[in-house]
Amino acid sequence: MQLTVTGKQIDTGVELRRHVETSLDAILGKYFKTAIEAHVVFSKEAHLSRTEVSIHIGRGIVVNAGASGTETYAAFDAAAQRIAKQMRRYKRRLRDHHAKIRESFEASERARDYVLATFDELEDDDGGPAVVAEMSTDLPNLTVGEAVMRMDLADAPVLLFRNRSHGELNLVYRRADGNIGWIDPELDPARRMRRHET
Repeated sequence: MQLTVTGKQIDTGVELRRHVETSLDAILGKYFKTAIEAHVVFSKEAHLSRTEVSIHIGRGIVVNAGASGTETYAAFDAAAQRIAKQMRRYKRRLRDHHAKIRESFEASERARDYVLATFDELEDDDGGPAVVAEMSTDLPNLTVGEAVMRMDLADAPVLLFRNRSHGELNLVYRRADGNIGWIDPELDPARRMRRHET
């Protein structure tokens, strides 16, 4: 696994890097043997240390967690515990998903992902928000349960995906009350059948 440890206003010495590497190796060894890469970012927030951990464990699966603490090591340990809890919760699904990917490579669709400036900051010539960044991202073909798992693992507020059961675009999102919302547009049944047959 390729490990990147970065500090923003924090010195990430050899001991801290060794602690990070040992902890992540133990977590991955217990729950998921292989990982492609991991990024750990340490930063200062007022009087607290903040740690953000992102682990790319397989095709399309990223696990993210963050935590704050009075000490750098404590903040990392809390974030690592969150990563371990997420992997423990989804261990069976992750292993099943990994096996399916090895059995057959399913090409997913690509979509454009834009980062927009707020209306207060910048406007383009049309009066709309200016595009700050533009990327290409995968639009996965998933069941609703798999979409919720990926959203939860990535600690993301929303996930757009193509519903494997009928082939249409769906969206899962984290509601303000902590529950998960699911948007499944009601389409013409004939269109849905044509899409499912292809």
